[in-house]
Amino acid sequence: MSKLDIKLRDPSEVMKLSRLGSFHQSKLSFLRSFIREFKSWEYKRNIFELDSNGYGVAVYSFEKSKRNYSLICFSQYINPNERSDRVIATKWDAAFVLHDGIPTRDDIDRLKQNAPKQEIGRMSYKELTLSRANKSVRVFEHVVDSLSLGKQPDKDLLSKVGYLYRTTAVYGSGKFGLADRFRIKDRKEIYGPFRLEMMLVYLVRQFTFDQVNHIAKHRNPDKAVSLDENIARNLGIGNSTGLGMAPFIVNHPTLLHKWIYSREKALKEIRSIESVNLDEFNFFKDCLLKSKKIIDTWITDSEYQNKKINSLKSDLVKFDKFLKKDCSVKTKYLWNSIYLWVEKNLNEECIEYIVSMMMEPYDKIIEPLINNMSSDEEKYFSIPGNKEISYLKEIIEKKYQSIIKINFKEKKSTANFWFISKNKEEPRVANRYEENGAELEQPLAIARDIKYLYERVLKAKQSETVANFLLNNDDLRHVVRRAFIVDQFPYSEIQDNTIGSSLMPIDMLRLKLSFFGAVKFDPRSDKWLRINMYQGAPLSHELKNSNDTWVYNSLN
Repeated sequence: MSKLDIKLRDPSEVMKLSRLGSFHQSKLSFLRSFIREFKSWEYKRNIFELDSNGYGVAVYSFEKSKRNYSLICFSQYINPNERSDRVIATKWDAAFVLHDGIPTRDDIDRLKQNAPKQEIGRMSYKELTLSRANKSVRVFEHVVDSLSLGKQPDKDLLSKVGYLYRTTAVYGSGKFGLADRFRIKDRKEIYGPFRLEMMLVYLVRQFTFDQVNHIAKHRNPDKAVSLDENIARNLGIGNSTGLGMAPFIVNHPTLLHKWIYSREKALKEIRSIESVNLDEFNFFKDCLLKSKKIIDTWITDSEYQNKKINSLKSDLVKFDKFLKKDCSVKTKYLWNSIYLWVEKNLNEECIEYIVSMMMEPYDKIIEPLINNMSSDEEKYFSIPGNKEISYLKEIIEKKYQSIIKINFKEKKSTANFWFISKNKEEPRVANRYEENGAELEQPLAIARDIKYLYERVLKAKQSETVANFLLNNDDLRHVVRRAFIVDQFPYSEIQDNTIGSSLMPIDMLRLKLSFFGAVKFDPRSDKWLRINMYQGAPLSHELKNSNDTWVYNSLN
């Protein structure tokens, strides 16, 4: 039998928002690659200076080969009516800074005056990431009360929420005075995308456990017990995420390509395996079995998300029957057969779920891809002005086939517009025909602008240079640049209309969060959602002996 010539999936299929909004966490996810990288580092709790109510300062660090990273935590009392997950909030239960090295007392004092203020504070080049979080008050108080009475908290209650705190933002890369990326980008241990942000969230999780134990002990010194490790392990860190995340994937095309391409390359290589051994296949089935138990803990009031969950459950029943009846390691190119069946018989939510699961047995395929998921974007943004317009026309017709078919004269095709809110300088989306402000529209309507570009390119002299064309069409320079980027990086562009009436912005959020490694997507509208991170992850003292399948053990 000759080798199968398996191709990468076509961007016109993969880059549709409904498909991207069906992605799940995988071995490529950033929080999982963070744990693999930092499991060999020395973890330490350096400072823990909280009062009896849990307010004060704590410092945690990772150290290896004289390199140190430290999380500085500031916990404070706030009035219940001041607690809000909205971006207009000005106070939070806790603020966090990831510091480059071990902080001095002067550093801590300086940050104490700034970190709790978040956006209106000022960081320095010594700080790498900044965050804030609020307690899930009902769960937090229940845990403290239970521990102070000498008993463990109600597991059923905890499973419904899954965390003690939820973050409302994690900032990095030069914001508010934080260190610019160029200062640290060559450090091998943080070469993976968002690795410092993943470190901050992981250490925040440890702080939440230490804090509830501390408060319970002070509330009832003679009777209090510590939170059971099995319970702690099943708690993660929540996150509330809104539209601020959505434009990121539009504004970072080459980075988006690197993420998607890595996933597609992994799938291609796995499908190209001619002989699958029994251990690999059993490992896949074991992870799948464990993962299905966790699906039952995805609790949401969102009709949209519940339809996706029910579709996934229903499709997995079909998939189980197929696995038992038609799948054997004796089959040549077993993974390819599985993928082709899945693509033909199941819905997008389950297709992408199985794609993620297929990666689990293959460390040797996945690990080399991790270090290729960052992008030095600046070098890809020059426009080759000497190219002829005929070449640009060719790119558009080849790379934007479905986009140029959209009729943007129809109201439904331009129903929405993206803008930046005046108060918080955060992205928002509004209905063009029902709300004011369309004149403030941000250049995020790539599909519409590509269509405009195509119409003008068709009228232009085909031998004209791109440079000369831009002299009279400078308003479309941003999409001319994108066309030349997508020519090199085929997965860099969403092949959908981001201002159409059918837009579901949470698909854009879900895409990014799946690469972070988030689980339990809980949309609160079509524009914001809550998720959980690190649920089931090894505790700090377990890191050295942890395995990479912890994400499927969160019910153990």
